Amino acid sequence: MATEIERDGNVVLEREKELAKPPMYQVVMLNDDYTPMDFVVNVLVQVFNKTPSEAERIMLKVHYEGRGICGVYPYDIAETRVEMVHQLARSREHPLKCVMEPVLTDS
Repeated sequence: MATEIERDGNVVLEREKELAKPPMYQVVMLNDDYTPMDFVVNVLVQVFNKTPSEAERIMLKVHYEGRGICGVYPYDIAETRVEMVHQLARSREHPLKCVMEPVLTDS
């Protein structure tokens, strides 16, 4: 919470102001028929800090279901992670893609 101070003549009024949480985005890895599975696992470990077993589970979800959620982050971090994946994939000449999607809330 932040404190907001208003000056009204000689009186100082303080009130608590609730800060909104930033909108969150999920980074989703998309399946392709060319990127090796071990490369995908390594990317998940390097970029998303997954354990090897978590990374393998996500890679298999991507492989069998066409997409898998790598993590949920604020916009700037999600955007950076997507770009990191694309740079790593390009450097190895793989077509691996990630996208970011807003996380829908039940409000």
